[in-house]
Amino acid sequence: MKKTIALALSLALSMSLVACGGGSAPAASTPAASAPAASTPAASAPAASAPAASTPAAEESELQARVNAAVAATDGKIAIITNTLSQNEEEYRSAEFMVEKYGDRVVHDTMPDNFMTEQEQFVSVVNKYGSDPDVKAIIINQACPGSNAAVDKVLESREKDDLLIVYCTPQENADDIVTRADIVVSIDEINKGTAIADQAKAFGCDTVVHYSFPRHMAQAPLAGCRDLIKARCEELGITFVDATAPDPTSDAGVSGAQMFILEDVPKMVAQYGQNTAFFATNCSMQVPLIEAVRDAGAYYPLPCCPSPYHGFPSALGIESPEDLVNGLQTTVDAINAQLEADGLSGHFSTWSVPASIANTVASTEYAFLWMNGEVGKCDMGTVQDLLADYCNTDIQLVKYQDPSTGKEYDNYMVYLQGFLNFGDPAPIAG
Repeated sequence: MKKTIALALSLALSMSLVACGGGSAPAASTPAASAPAASTPAASAPAASAPAASTPAAEESELQARVNAAVAATDGKIAIITNTLSQNEEEYRSAEFMVEKYGDRVVHDTMPDNFMTEQEQFVSVVNKYGSDPDVKAIIINQACPGSNAAVDKVLESREKDDLLIVYCTPQENADDIVTRADIVVSIDEINKGTAIADQAKAFGCDTVVHYSFPRHMAQAPLAGCRDLIKARCEELGITFVDATAPDPTSDAGVSGAQMFILEDVPKMVAQYGQNTAFFATNCSMQVPLIEAVRDAGAYYPLPCCPSPYHGFPSALGIESPEDLVNGLQTTVDAINAQLEADGLSGHFSTWSVPASIANTVASTEYAFLWMNGEVGKCDMGTVQDLLADYCNTDIQLVKYQDPSTGKEYDNYMVYLQGFLNFGDPAPIAG
């Protein structure tokens, strides 16, 4: 049975605080929470490009063949701990996908909905698998507060060398998480800014409008992303417009912020022309922004949370399959068809695969390779290759560097995907 993506979007909003700077997210909820504008070189962003042509489904990539051989050659299990279905559907479904693909070699469990106040239960869930000697890897996606305490409990009874621990989208202090997790992986929140400006240039835009509000701009990742958009626009000769929208948590509410977007986009297009690209930092603004850009014939390089599911289906009236992982290509095809019918192919883009899904897949398959002795505890090149192999697009993975201290973490990696340009029929998620 199908449902509208509106449900999936609403569920995702509760956990999209990391990328979109939601109200109660802790300051360290993104990997670069304390980073200023130029925390990492702009060169870390991959060039905007369409996904490469996918290998036919009947064939498997060389890397996937290695993973499958490793699965056959080993007998350990992998435990994946995600948020619940109600907190983050993409993460939850990604773990289900791994269970479906690898059978009883993968076990899936969830942390409590109220993980901030139910830390003991969270610790108990993780420890249940950590204390099982058959479990050789634990993947926590997202690595919410409490992950460190949970791993500490596990390591009371397990040797660290006997267990691979992976954190996805961590929310605790970098110095603390890198001593617990063997691999830490997340998206490069700040350097999205350079990539957004480059994508606007690739669209042929001469103006970029950035919508946000003071509460978000007080958060370093969001302000840093904005500053890099602005800096790159200056380099490219693109006009940058720093526009202030109502805060959805203010008296105006979500409806007031959405109405502002719907009314302001046409004014911006009237002033700057159709060759204007729009970006907004807030999740609740994405649907009205896509609608307004569509009506105006303008450009939309990226949602605040890069994903084909974020905003597009709801704004375009598209249904999505219940299975968000296996239904991804179907959703992308439907978006392509709708935008082509609107005469707007080449006006919208996003990342080809939600990071929440890609992180689970790449981490699980890395764990099988590690169990088979093919890679060490943290092989950055293999992590990048696995992400790229699944997403079927460019991936550039860099070590996270604390901008305030200059400290670089060998096992803490952040990445950007190449862009999926709607209107390009190339398959995704190989």
